[in-house]
Amino acid sequence: MTEAIFPMPVLMIATYNEDDSVDVMNAAWGTMLERDLVLLNLSDSHKTVKNIKSRKAFTISIADAKHVKEADYFGVVSGNSDFRKFEKSGLTAYKSTVVDAPVINEFPICIECEYLTSQSDDYSYGIIGKVVNVSVEENVMTDNKVDINKLDAIAFDPYTHGYYKVSDRVGNAFKDGFEIKNK
Repeated sequence: MTEAIFPMPVLMIATYNEDDSVDVMNAAWGTMLERDLVLLNLSDSHKTVKNIKSRKAFTISIADAKHVKEADYFGVVSGNSDFRKFEKSGLTAYKSTVVDAPVINEFPICIECEYLTSQSDDYSYGIIGKVVNVSVEENVMTDNKVDINKLDAIAFDPYTHGYYKVSDRVGNAFKDGFEIKNK
């Protein structure tokens, strides 16, 4: 049996290369540290990590079911060996007005981050970034909030190496448990 936690996010980490071309990698090892801080557990060997350190910025997009092939492609092709991988994907991007990193047009949520620091120990290498802007397309919003069903986000299953849609609300956080607590 494989040790794993499910689900894992499918995050598209976008940076600029030295020649200003777009680099994107697929990363499942990412989380929020605090409300405005993100942690990406990425090895120092990734081209994306080198770009983050050089440009002091990156963006994180939430992958969706509509672009699962492109998202997977960004995980199977290394930016160290193919500087044209973003161009080959057929996706498009524009330069953020907030950080020195690209925003991918086709993904409806983009978290723009400034690089703060990295941390390293015997077990991991992490990039820590400060969230300075979040953009969300209107078509994935309901009542001024992100609608998970409209977003059609995907999650990675490390047990089967599959991608699954994240949808269908089944409960209310910080509310449903009170039924048991108040007995």
